[in-house]
Amino acid sequence: MTARRTVLSVDPPNAEAHLHELRSPVTPLDAFYVRSNFTPPDPLPDASDFRLRIGGRGVDAELGLDDLRALGERTRRVTLECAGNGRTFLDPPVEGTSWTLGGTGTADFGGVPLARVLRELGVATPPVEVVFTGGDRGEAPGWGEIPFQRSLPGDVALDEDGPLLAWSMNGEPLRREHGAPLRLVVPGWYAVASVKWLVRIDLLDHPFEGYYQTDRYRYLQEGRPIEPVRAMRVRGLLLSPDPERDRTVDAGPIRLEGIAWTGRGAPVRVEVSTDGGATWSDAELAGPEAPFTPARWALDWDAAPGTHEVVVRAHDDAGAQPLEQAWNELGYGNNVVQRVVFTVR
Repeated sequence: MTARRTVLSVDPPNAEAHLHELRSPVTPLDAFYVRSNFTPPDPLPDASDFRLRIGGRGVDAELGLDDLRALGERTRRVTLECAGNGRTFLDPPVEGTSWTLGGTGTADFGGVPLARVLRELGVATPPVEVVFTGGDRGEAPGWGEIPFQRSLPGDVALDEDGPLLAWSMNGEPLRREHGAPLRLVVPGWYAVASVKWLVRIDLLDHPFEGYYQTDRYRYLQEGRPIEPVRAMRVRGLLLSPDPERDRTVDAGPIRLEGIAWTGRGAPVRVEVSTDGGATWSDAELAGPEAPFTPARWALDWDAAPGTHEVVVRAHDDAGAQPLEQAWNELGYGNNVVQRVVFTVR
């Protein structure tokens, strides 16, 4: 861990980025947030000895990193966000890691499209689901010791512009905390789908019902599963002035700047209020450079002395961020609007 992140837990390691680290189009590796459900594998497999096992529907293969690289490398800029980002703001509180707003980051991932690998192995039609198993293991309530596993629908797995089997991040080999030597990266989905320390892929003709598919990472209300955690919900953030360090500012012209992203491709609008939501102004919106990555927004504010609450609200083609919390029992997907109180002197 580094001073560029706030440590939320040590074992398993979880840490979030300071918001000013998100100003860059690509988040520095030392600042990129870290999310782990179990303790990372130790030791990690050596890259030269690593084998990815793929099975099911007549497929039985083992591929090394060189085998995967031989299928052609593709680099994709992808934003990842923890499904629990924003959990700490829920009232009443819920169990789970207390993420504020730094459980997100954007990186250039290098790897091979999963669809290309599966088609090379003769998978022509989508299975019902594809299960991804990480090398990390731990105890799950009522389940005993299990590996971390999540699945994707078969049609998502066979999308050439969809999931990536990634071995590099921002031009460097994956680091231990980010899933070395190989991880899955699923653009547009909350990062629980982007299984780290990937060791196995299974093709199923039936729905997968593992712990992290059925008991966790689902939106729950009154104990009932409403829907699984999938696409990132639209979110906008104020990054400048720095909401963590610069809440006292001088009166006069201030350039408010930030980012907005969504798992539905691109935000279509960002509106900003400087009076707690009484009135709203549309911000200038630019980008994003790639689908499912942040667009940049800016708004000029003539700040008068006093106390002002700045509110940021992003929209995508499904609607706008809620003004009130998106409460659920496990604390996922809370994309309530960001509110920052400034003292103007």
